[in-house]
Amino acid sequence: MKSWLSMAFQTIKVFVIFTGCTILFYYGIMWLNEEYQDYHRYDEPQGAAVKVSASGTDEDRSLLDRLILFYLNGE
Repeated sequence: MKSWLSMAFQTIKVFVIFTGCTILFYYGIMWLNEEYQDYHRYDEPQGAAVKVSASGTDEDRSLLDRLILFYLNGE
């Protein structure tokens, strides 16, 4: 009888710890969602931002130059 009560107590303890950790994780994810919900990641950059690619430079390249670039980059 004592071993059965000990096993039941251990099972309830594991269940309570698992439920507590699950609730903590859920509310942590909800907090992160609220924190970043209004984050505008597609806005224009501010300050001294530099454009990475320029349109119009690909028109000046020949087919051979593009093929060599393709083989050099491995794309």
